[in-house]
Amino acid sequence: MPYKIAGLDVHKRMLAVVVSDVEVDGEYAFERRQFGSNPAQLRLLADWLLEQQVEEVVMESTAQYWKPVWAALERYWTPTCKKQEGAGSMSGTPHLAQAQSNRARQGRKNDFADAERLVKRLVANELTLSFVPDPEQRLWRTVTRTKYQLTRNRVQLQNRLEALLEECHIKLSSLVSDLLGVSARRMVQALADGETDPAALAALANYHLRATQEQLRDALGACQALNPVYRRLLKLAL
Repeated sequence: MPYKIAGLDVHKRMLAVVVSDVEVDGEYAFERRQFGSNPAQLRLLADWLLEQQVEEVVMESTAQYWKPVWAALERYWTPTCKKQEGAGSMSGTPHLAQAQSNRARQGRKNDFADAERLVKRLVANELTLSFVPDPEQRLWRTVTRTKYQLTRNRVQLQNRLEALLEECHIKLSSLVSDLLGVSARRMVQALADGETDPAALAALANYHLRATQEQLRDALGACQALNPVYRRLLKLAL
């Protein structure tokens, strides 16, 4: 009984797809097709795989471009494939291979050849496969990673802002713990807008701030001779 596996070489705008029966002796005979990566084309891909009676699909983890392809297969191909008569335990299973395990020799890069090599190496157990959780778990991973990235971006921005202020001889970070807080943002914004009076800048601080007005005026004293380039850089940071 034929057992067909499809190999997908995924790109941003197109997919090179090959299908072959792997229950044969000798060289595999591949059927080749090219599809786009837009939703309509991915639906056509799923229909074509069902028409070809493909049991398994393998693709590379190319940047983020594999994700919509994987989602389309999960939605349109896997459920129907698993329900077909005579479906085995692996029927309807997509595989995600780490790109490093499917590397070709230098100068041998070719889309369809890469897809064919995926099939051959999957059958030979030469691919390093990645675990892909279910859709709900992937969603929570995205949420967690996004929150982490946003927090890291904020910390990086604060560090860059502190380094810039230190270079300007503005010692605000010595008195204010959060340079992105309300008081510090008001003072830095006024500084970026061209304010040259340390007393006027210090007066923008919230009354909850522990630093005294005298300490703030001293820390902001360099604003009187601040180079306009630094003001522009502060404005960019904000």
